[in-house]
Formats: sequence, structure tokens, C-alpha cells
Amino acid sequence: MAKKINIKGPIVSNSDAWIYEWFGIEATSPQKVNDALEKANGEDIEVEINSGGGSVFAGSEIYTALKSYKGNVIVKIVGLAASAASVIAMAGNKVMMSPTAQIMIHNVSSRASGDYRDMEHTAEVLRNANDTIANAYRIKTGKAQEELLALMDKETWMTADKAKELGFVDEIMFECDSQLVASTDYSGMLPPEVINKIRNTLKNPNIDSDILMQKSKTKLNLLKLKGEMINE
Repeated sequence: MAKKINIKGPIVSNSDAWIYEWFGIEATSPQKVNDALEKANGEDIEVEINSGGGSVFAGSEIYTALKSYKGNVIVKIVGLAASAASVIAMAGNKVMMSPTAQIMIHNVSSRASGDYRDMEHTAEVLRNANDTIANAYRIKTGKAQEELLALMDKETWMTADKAKELGFVDEIMFECDSQLVASTDYSGMLPPEVINKIRNTLKNPNIDSDILMQKSKTKLNLLKLKGEMINE
């Protein structure tokens, strides 16, 4: 039986993963996937994906680890494979997709500040990142880089049928069943300012971490109920 690896929640860096764990938020880091691959030890693996994406570099590291794995890699998109998670999905020897799932591909985004030179530099970095992401799609689909970049420019959402038509997946799960499509446009990633605040606060010896965690989780739950992003 194939070993299962879950790619669920936001795709985060190894250095940020503990903060998501501290909040009790499901997330996926390269280290988590690498540990699972090491335990699989060459046996076939089944990668189950339901993620709105996250860090482009963490996603690239996970994609590379799966592509380099010696055993057979089956990817199953069971909910959403968006942004960085869609890149990870391309690593499978065979990619399957639930009829109720979606894939979303788009341009890389970032925050920047500074003068016009800083803005121009950031734009160049983002264009290069788009090219590298498109490489994963190109290898899987065989489509031209320019066509894929155009799909990313539009922020393209794909149902299972569309993803199969374009070559992003090889097979639709339960093809005899009716297709129902559901989606979300929020990756679930914590804003950088929240991560930095938690990291800096926990370094303060005068702070009771248990009390802080309870207050933080209470605030997080309230924001989720309101459907808002954390912004403090």
C-alpha cells in the first residue's frame, strides 16, 4: 500500500511552521514532506492536496523533493490546488483530481517598499519567479511557456474537466459521478506581521506564553468568524 503524504493548509517555510502549529493551524512545510519521504524509503507514495498555496520557495522545495523521489508518486487533488500548491501537484508521476476540486494558477505576488529602483527590481524578481513556476506547468502539460504565462496573467481557475483538457491532470477521480465545483480564494496564510509579532513576543521573558496563546487563538477564531484577514 502506498504511503500517504498530506499537503494541506498553507505552504510555509520551515522557520514559520512552528507558529502555525502553535496556533493549531494545519500547514505544510518542506521539512514535513522531506521527513515523510525519508520514512517512505522508496515505497510508492500518494500525495493528497487541499491547499490554497503560500510561499513560492517552500512550494518549489516540496515540488523538487517529490520529483526527485525514487518511488512512484501519485498526486490526488481532493479540494483545491492553488498557487504554490498547484506547482506541487505537477510533481506527480500521475496526477488525479476529484470532480469537485479546482486548480488555480496565477502570477507570483509580493510586498515591496522603496523608490522606483526598488520597485523595478521587485518587478524583475516577480517576472523571474513566474517563469520558474511556469516551468513546472510546462514540464507537465507540454504547453508553450508563453501560453502558460498568459493563463497565469488571467488567474486561471480550472475544474477537473478543464484541468484534464489542458494537461494539468491525467485522470478525474469518480468520473461516473456528477461534477460539483467548490472553491476558495484564501490560502489561509498568516500575514507576515502576525508571524513576526508572535515570534518577537515569545522572546520576551515577561510574557506568559500560555496566556498569550489563549488570547491569540480567541482573536484568531473571532476573525475567522468575521471572514477577515488578521491585520495587526
